[in-house]
Amino acid sequence: MKVLVAVKRVIDFNVKVRVKGDESGVELTNVKMALNPFDEIAIEEAVRLKEAGTATEVIIVSAGEPKAQEQIRTALALGGDRGIHIAADVELQPLAVAKLLKAVIERENPELVILGKQAIDDDANQTGQMLAALLNWPQGTFASKLVLQGGEATVTREIDGGLETVALKLPAVITVDLRLNEPRYASLPNIMKAKKKPLDTLTIDELGVDVAPRHTTLKVTEPPKRAGGAKVADVAELLDKLKSEAKVL
Repeated sequence: MKVLVAVKRVIDFNVKVRVKGDESGVELTNVKMALNPFDEIAIEEAVRLKEAGTATEVIIVSAGEPKAQEQIRTALALGGDRGIHIAADVELQPLAVAKLLKAVIERENPELVILGKQAIDDDANQTGQMLAALLNWPQGTFASKLVLQGGEATVTREIDGGLETVALKLPAVITVDLRLNEPRYASLPNIMKAKKKPLDTLTIDELGVDVAPRHTTLKVTEPPKRAGGAKVADVAELLDKLKSEAKVL
């Protein structure tokens, strides 16, 4: 079974994000970038499927600027077999990414596609669902457990009321949640080996996809600063503040 994993280059989660002075976006100059943490979980699951003998090949795909190849190499060091970089020097919104992934999937014909449930930069949580719709494949989102058997994927997914288990016929699209697994660290030997693994580059024109933005960002601003807390003498005062100041009662 061929498994395709889509990954994204994002600002490292340890970095404090700063908004640009003109409010057109966030500052990326000289900012440490990393692999989207949810995508690390997707890679780990695909590699575990290969180690278990269920998968035969793990393909890593990412779209964006040339530096996105750094994150593909990281994914290869974590166990991916080969990478595909979709070169793009324009803004890629979730629908455009889903269309690009669909074009790659039609070339590669994987039986399973795994993505992080969302990226930590925009928190859009859309690409996996859009991809499944474009492919007309079944989807299992927010997966906290995945079992493959007999041409089916059994996905335990986290919902507001607890857990839900669904069975999907392959091929399918799975988006993964935090509790699915604990990603491994790349060892130095595997980092060195990853440098020699195949990494192909495709262009948007080669894939024949319209990636024109569907919406416009008017401005980006920081959230309002949190006001300081206050102590109350008793429950009566607390209730009074909730009614008169917070106006939540």
